[in-house]
Amino acid sequence: MPGEVQVTRSTPVGAVPLADSIHEDTTAKWFLLSSVAYFFVVGIIALTIAAKFVWPQLLGSVPYLSYGRLRPLHVNGMLFGWLLPADLGLAYYVVPRLCGVKLWSEKLGVATAALWNVIVLGAVYALPAGYNKGWEYAELPLPLVALVVVAWVMFGINIFATVATRRYEQMYVSLWYTMATILWTTFVYSTGNIAVFFTTGTNQANLNWMYVHNAVGLIFTPIGLAMAYYFIPKASNTPLHSHKLSMIGFWSLAFVYVWTGAHHMIHGPISQWLQTIAIAFSVMLLVPVWTVVYNFFATMKGQWHQLRDNIPLKFLMSGVVFYLLTCFQGPMHSLRSVNAIVSKTDWIPGHAHMALLGCFSFFAIAGCYYVIPRMFHTKLHSDALANWSFWFFMIGGLGFFVTLWLGGFWQGWQWNNPSIPFIDTVVALKPVWTVRFFSGVLMFSGIATFLFNILATVVGSGHSTARTAPAVTA
Repeated sequence: MPGEVQVTRSTPVGAVPLADSIHEDTTAKWFLLSSVAYFFVVGIIALTIAAKFVWPQLLGSVPYLSYGRLRPLHVNGMLFGWLLPADLGLAYYVVPRLCGVKLWSEKLGVATAALWNVIVLGAVYALPAGYNKGWEYAELPLPLVALVVVAWVMFGINIFATVATRRYEQMYVSLWYTMATILWTTFVYSTGNIAVFFTTGTNQANLNWMYVHNAVGLIFTPIGLAMAYYFIPKASNTPLHSHKLSMIGFWSLAFVYVWTGAHHMIHGPISQWLQTIAIAFSVMLLVPVWTVVYNFFATMKGQWHQLRDNIPLKFLMSGVVFYLLTCFQGPMHSLRSVNAIVSKTDWIPGHAHMALLGCFSFFAIAGCYYVIPRMFHTKLHSDALANWSFWFFMIGGLGFFVTLWLGGFWQGWQWNNPSIPFIDTVVALKPVWTVRFFSGVLMFSGIATFLFNILATVVGSGHSTARTAPAVTA
């Protein structure tokens, strides 16, 4: 069928009959190494915020380090400092290989990476200084928003031009998802950062939540799945189970996800019909999710033993499980009876963190572990450290997610009991926040281990001993 790449078990998805040496990968290196560094910095900020829940007076006399200023820096840092540029770097690696040609313009790509770093550093200054539009996920000041738009246009031109000059007529599903991400992000980001200026009140809130929910669903989900569709078959050296299923998952995601944002405003001042539509489409999300998850699990049939030693694959398949759990929570959260309990509680951060940190960050980390040694023509510095980073992320993440789900549900029950004073519900959550902090310490240990391993790999690639390492394929 159109859009498919025919593969056999001896020819893993993404393999091209072209020497890997044609790919410069300069842009991919810029994006990936800078994003890994920002991951570490933003991890420190995340730990500071988690500590403030347990020790509220911590750094309270320093305005730049107050919760209200650190929180948007943490959110934007994780989304646009770590995860999105990591995915962009992986896209700059994956797309040329699936097209069988060099990246259309490395110069344009490097300029895009440089501009993206200017944006991130601008946010590091602006948000702690109090320059903040005040909208969820859309806190960046307008000058930085304008630069994001410019950078995104540059990225889109490079990717679409690379696809237009491809050697292969048929396109693998990762290309579909990557190009869709470019189009959907243009629409979603413009809505959340520009269109909201032309509305007020409830309409403005509705537009903002359309942006917030679809930032996950139509930005990080499609680009994350693009990477998973590439790296799961590559890392396991196994062909994708079904290209037809991948197309079903793609088009059902495109049709369903855009209508789900209003489930964050259920029981709020919006029309009942709009709430009902959001609930219906949220439940329909089970279709693309189960299609994708089944496809990945079926691809791994007979290959599960590889999880013992294959670190990228271990991250990838754990990310798939987190994707399944996250996308089961979303439809359940949209039901009116459940929403009445969990809405606005700590259950929501637990859900959001599992999507962005547990699922899509796991995909991005796997991609980094897979491509960086190949781009620098060396071996990963330490498989043992990579394994340690996985368990730090996994144990810390589970402690974080599960504690906030249970604590948030408990919090919601208390809020629904008018006989319990609100301050008592705050005091009752301190044990939950304590576990959250120490789980965060474990996750930050994973980030630190990941950073060290990547940097040691890059630095080690310049040594004479590294030059004699066995070649690795793309």
